[in-house]
Order: sequence, then C-alpha cells, then structure tokens
Amino acid sequence: MPRPKTKADLITQSQGNYKKLLDYVDAFSTQEQLAEFPQGTLNRNIRDVLAHLNHWNLMMLKWYTLGMKGEKPAMPAEGYTWKTMPDLNRKIQERYNDTALEDIKGELVQSFERLQVIIAGHSNEELFTKKRYKWTGSTSLGAYLISTASSHYDWAYKLIKRIKKDKS
Repeated sequence: MPRPKTKADLITQSQGNYKKLLDYVDAFSTQEQLAEFPQGTLNRNIRDVLAHLNHWNLMMLKWYTLGMKGEKPAMPAEGYTWKTMPDLNRKIQERYNDTALEDIKGELVQSFERLQVIIAGHSNEELFTKKRYKWTGSTSLGAYLISTASSHYDWAYKLIKRIKKDKS
C-alpha cells in the first residue's frame, strides 16, 4: 500500500490498518492471544505489541500537544534519541509487563481515537506541508502521523501474522 499523501488516504489507511490488526487479534482465542512469542523477539506476546503501539500513540499525542503550543517536545522521549530507540522500546515493553491484555486494548482504542481527531482536524496542507510546524523539523505533521499510526499498525499486523504462522 503506498504511503498516504492526502488526508483522506491517511484516514483510510490508519483506520483500515488499525481495524485489520484488531480483527486479526480478536480472531484468536484468549489463550492464543496470551501465548508467548518465540525467544529472540523484544515484544513477548500480543499484549506487548499492542502496548508498544499505544505508547507510541501517546508519545505522538504529547509531541503534538507540546509542539502546537510552540514548545519543543523531547523526541522520541526524554533521555532518548532516534538512535537509542531500541532502548526506549525495551523500556516500553518493561513498563507494561503487568498490564492485562484487555486493559491495553482499551487504552489503544482511546489513543487511536485521539489520533484520529487530530488527523480529522487538519487540512491536507496542514498535514503534508514540510516544515509547516517548527516542532516537526524538516518533515510534515502527516509524516509523524503515518509513522505512528498507519505504518505502525501495519508493522504490528505483519509481525503478529509472521510469528503466528511460524508457530503453526
């Protein structure tokens, strides 16, 4: 699927990839949803993958809130750089170790809906003009939303599908 270049494409792709992911996860029994992934993967189960998505959604929401107020958000997070993302992702995984899958699903629904409100509230120009907002640097707001939403949901779907296929 090509990278979204319009607001309509971003909405369609983010909502479609999100729905495809959740429908896929929900097709598994509870036992299958809770099953551990093979050794060697950072995310140890479906809960970890969904928690990862939720946390990145929350970080995007924080960047957006601070950035639109004229502040410079710590990106990707305080104490981390884009080069140290693996460390950040490990910390995210550890943070949600004791959170129930159903709680993560509920939190992901909420953070997804909040991102959709942001997307809906902007024009094509506001979403896809590079350097329009100081906080997005040389890229566009849409690029951040694509990475956090549509592309990330697609990554999660493909990861879970590959792992479940390999276990069969």
